[in-house]
Amino acid sequence: MGVPALFFDIMPKKELINKLMLLAESVAEDNGVEAVDVELLGSGRRTILRVTIDKESGVSLKDCQSFSRDFESLLDVEDPIPGNYTLEVTSPGIDRPLKKIEDFVKYNGKKVRIVCRDKIENQSFFQGYIRGIEGQDILVEINGKTVTIPFESIKKASLEIEF
Repeated sequence: MGVPALFFDIMPKKELINKLMLLAESVAEDNGVEAVDVELLGSGRRTILRVTIDKESGVSLKDCQSFSRDFESLLDVEDPIPGNYTLEVTSPGIDRPLKKIEDFVKYNGKKVRIVCRDKIENQSFFQGYIRGIEGQDILVEINGKTVTIPFESIKKASLEIEF
């Protein structure tokens, strides 16, 4: 069945994602992992609830299984998603998405790729090194120059693989 389009008239998708993220964070804390992201993909019988988890030492298959079992139990009780869906639990991989300002703090000094909603200094794509946070702004060093990117302008950000 999946998530009917009508459901999003009752509860907007963004609100549902926020609720799912709060549930995932509570399960993650109990499992010693971090809930990085929650996505609700597809529709109908092909609806997928994808939860990305991480931890400092890396995510194992056992971590994914344990989180999945506990999260599934909580979803059965809370029942936030109408209809059928498939739960996927995954690790973020080496090009980990950066979703929260705390992620930028945690990965300060690392290489990053950022896509912005609006142009900053005539561009919306940046690739450089995180050099700090000032208030709600991310400082990124690109070719020796520091660019200030407001966090709210970021559409998508991820760690960049370094060889």
